[in-house]
Amino acid sequence: MPLSKKNEPGFPFHVAGGILGGSRKTFVAGLGAEMDEAPLAPPPLLRASGSRRRKLWEIPHKFHCPVIGVCFGCDELRSLMAKVMHFPRDTSDFTLHTTAVGACEERTRLAELLHKTLEKRYQLTLKQFAALKTNHELQTAWQRSLSDGSQVPAVLWALWTHPACDARLEQEVYGDIHMLQHQLGSGTRADLRAMQALQGEHAELRRQLQQLQVAAEQLRQEQAMQQQGLRQQLGEVQAEAAARESWGLGLQRELAALHAELPDLKERRELAQQLDFAREQLAQLRARNDEQAAELARLRDYASFAEESLAALSRHEEMPVPALPPADLGGKCVLCVGGRSGAVHSYREVVEQSGGRFMHHDGGLEESLHRIDSALAAADIVICQAGCISHNAYWRVKDLCKRSGKPCMFVKSGGVSSFGKVVDAAGRVGQEA
Repeated sequence: MPLSKKNEPGFPFHVAGGILGGSRKTFVAGLGAEMDEAPLAPPPLLRASGSRRRKLWEIPHKFHCPVIGVCFGCDELRSLMAKVMHFPRDTSDFTLHTTAVGACEERTRLAELLHKTLEKRYQLTLKQFAALKTNHELQTAWQRSLSDGSQVPAVLWALWTHPACDARLEQEVYGDIHMLQHQLGSGTRADLRAMQALQGEHAELRRQLQQLQVAAEQLRQEQAMQQQGLRQQLGEVQAEAAARESWGLGLQRELAALHAELPDLKERRELAQQLDFAREQLAQLRARNDEQAAELARLRDYASFAEESLAALSRHEEMPVPALPPADLGGKCVLCVGGRSGAVHSYREVVEQSGGRFMHHDGGLEESLHRIDSALAAADIVICQAGCISHNAYWRVKDLCKRSGKPCMFVKSGGVSSFGKVVDAAGRVGQEA
């Protein structure tokens, strides 16, 4: 018997409560096969007694449609139904769905197969729900599943078959599933519109891709032409390099011939380099000789001046000193440059007993020579102990005194008596002035 179309009268389809357009057996025969059924069970119960979970054919018939639609995909349902019945390959998904829903109203082979499949698939969730004992706990678990959006099929099956689920909770879950299907349908329409927009975008991207492919092909051709030109230039450069290499080989041969004609050329070059180095060293030695000659002349002048100073000091010490009263410095500042480090205190007493102020500088032994400038600027009389200071300090004191016009007296030895004589002489000169 050929399969009737959906819009033809007499086409059976299942709704909650029965089959419209013919009996179920007539419809199954119309699919081209006989469905073996187990003996009909007693009418379905609205509640399972005791703590036993309900079977698929024991829950209210209006719940079979959501269970089949939510828990089984179309391809899976088609594969399961093919194990217990025969139907044409072009049978629509809707026809198979309504057939499966109708078969679950009673205990049939298909109902048992679907029941076993659900039990095996959701056994973990069923174990979790076995710990729930009250209707409130079931409702809380269902609301949590809806809010999370996870394991809705498993929770739906475990809840509707649970012995503690009452009619009110059944109806509430049925309403939630009904609205969820509406929302999924709305989401499907939105996805369809989004898919259409994506198709338009895909077409535009394909057009842009074609344009880019054309541009890329043009660029490839241009690059091929450039590469061809570069290869040509490379060939020219290689030819030029080969010519230069040949020319270089010719020069090397000529150089080898020159070396053969002049065997001592290398020695001459080394001698020329040695001569240049010797001339450079000679120039450096001459410069150093000039510097040493200038230093020698300066030292000779210094030695001559020192001899003259020592001779004058010797004559001054040999002169008889008349017995005169101590001289008065009148508060003048006396700067002593050099001298013995242990006699500095005695120098100070001599100056202060003569009515003067005492300053001292060690002549560059430990103190900086730059301090002589400031000390000499503050002094009225300078006494330089020539035998106890450095050469640089001696010339510095002499030059500063000459430029500033301050009296400078030189002492040959660092004794206190010699220092006292010079201080006395300086005081008397000041008194006469």
